[in-house]
Amino acid sequence: MKKLIVALLALLPSFCMAQSNWEVPEQSKQQQEKKALFQKKSKTVDAKYLEGAIPVVDGKVTFTLNVDAPGKDAQQIYETVYGILDAMTKEEKQFKESKIALVDKTDHVIAARFREWLVFKSTALSLDRTVFNYTIIANCSDGHLNLTLSRINYAYELDRDNDGMEVNAEEWITDENALNKAKTKLLKYSGKFRRKTIDRKDEIFENITNALK
Repeated sequence: MKKLIVALLALLPSFCMAQSNWEVPEQSKQQQEKKALFQKKSKTVDAKYLEGAIPVVDGKVTFTLNVDAPGKDAQQIYETVYGILDAMTKEEKQFKESKIALVDKTDHVIAARFREWLVFKSTALSLDRTVFNYTIIANCSDGHLNLTLSRINYAYELDRDNDGMEVNAEEWITDENALNKAKTKLLKYSGKFRRKTIDRKDEIFENITNALK
């Protein structure tokens, strides 16, 4: 049977040439539109994580948020940001080590340290995640907030022999370490750390910005 199929396939090109009405079917319009939409979406999503997405200041990965809050004085901004950071320490994915570590009530400065789960993939059959450590420092002044997220490091699968690792953001998620040479794609392994770190940073910054509007 297998030999018969091979023989028929071998005859197919000459048969098709003899039959002038034969042609290769084109993709339906719906299939073409779906493919184009998928390609466009992929490019749009990936661009957010590519070259320049990870700022390095004085050799350290440091994300900075500057928000103007017209009509709010330093104390009001301080109280708002303190409330958000304090609520974050109580989220389900946080470890008990997450806390507001230091405050300067006179200069309206807050320093908070977080240790949380950063989840890459979660299904019924598997869970891929890392411990994610970072520090937030908020400087509040009349009408303005300057906030940084830095001192980032990861502890990944330390319970697995030879597979786990502890690594700083500077060694792992920068352009040099998480993108291909052309800076057009995320690397498979370090790239997932870069992607999820940016997503988490965006989530935190968006929540704070919206609260100060």
